[in-house]
Amino acid sequence: MPEKDDHRPPVPRPGWKTLAPEKSPDATFWPAALALGSVLLLWGLVSSLILTAAGLAVMAVSIAAWLGELRHE
Repeated sequence: MPEKDDHRPPVPRPGWKTLAPEKSPDATFWPAALALGSVLLLWGLVSSLILTAAGLAVMAVSIAAWLGELRHE
């Protein structure tokens, strides 16, 4: 016989407090852009200066934008 689902919150022990739920940051695509920038940077180190510069630019923009989003949450 399956157990009954009980959706009541647990009762804290005496002297304990129930913590407020933590808010996680909103989803963003800037970490993926940062990964793309690092791939371009490393690929550019072995192939051409243009890819290295593009990788640095993408990394700089994505770090700045990601930190800007985190600061304004």
